[in-house]
Amino acid sequence: MGNQVDFEKVERIDRIRQRALKTATYVLLTVWALVVLFPFYWMLLTSVKSYSAYSSEYIPKFFTTAPTLQNYVDAFTAVPLAGYFVNTLIFTVVTTAIMLVVTVLAAFAFARLNFKGKNIAFTAFLSLMMIPNELVIITNFVTITNMNLRNTFLGLILPSVTSVFYIYLLKENFEQVPDQLYYAAKVDGTSDLKYLLKVLVPICKPTLITITILKVIECWNSYVWPRLITDDEAYFLVSNGIQEIRENGFGRENIPAMMAAVVVISVPLILLFLLFHKKIMAGVARGGTKG
Repeated sequence: MGNQVDFEKVERIDRIRQRALKTATYVLLTVWALVVLFPFYWMLLTSVKSYSAYSSEYIPKFFTTAPTLQNYVDAFTAVPLAGYFVNTLIFTVVTTAIMLVVTVLAAFAFARLNFKGKNIAFTAFLSLMMIPNELVIITNFVTITNMNLRNTFLGLILPSVTSVFYIYLLKENFEQVPDQLYYAAKVDGTSDLKYLLKVLVPICKPTLITITILKVIECWNSYVWPRLITDDEAYFLVSNGIQEIRENGFGRENIPAMMAAVVVISVPLILLFLLFHKKIMAGVARGGTKG
């Protein structure tokens, strides 16, 4: 009888401990979520404050009683933000499409084809990830300038059509497909290209979707390279538009209008991530797992 009482007591203590641990976990996650989401709330809040209301706040207020959409109108009228959106869309779509072709072909070559020096070539290829981005930007700038491609879409796109990390991620995914499928396809007379398109691509679709979404986000947020390679407004991207609003859109630093522009620019990426975040996580996990 005493043993049974002790067992129930231990079980009750264990349940209390588990409940306390779960409560503490949810509290910490809630606090962390608030910390992460607060900048987005502040961005949205500032975008609906009038310029006079924002400028008169000696102590920032965490709410507004008179929201306005005038800042969104100012963001599109101060600079040709709509044109920048079109440029960014062209840049993103073309760059992502070319990058997918290059990545798929390169990953297939490293994963399935046998040629002399493949391992050495892939090791050297991976070593490129250790080169600082600043050095790559300088080299790309000199190359694009010498090719007279500044202020062109080609100059914007060319340095972004390949990625060592994406090729490595897809190569690891391709190698998870059993070799027997490849050998069986070769016995049936299937070409390498047909095997790639009909077998590997459908099987590795989650990883390809992940790479596509990550590249779209990367292109949409691109700032340093477009800012460096273009000084003609006809080729500015949305990231340049924010800086233009700050520098010469109003003759003054209109923070609410800048925040309105940031909200407009961020909404497509936020929606894209919310719609496909499960596929992104699944694709990364699948690409990085052997067996």
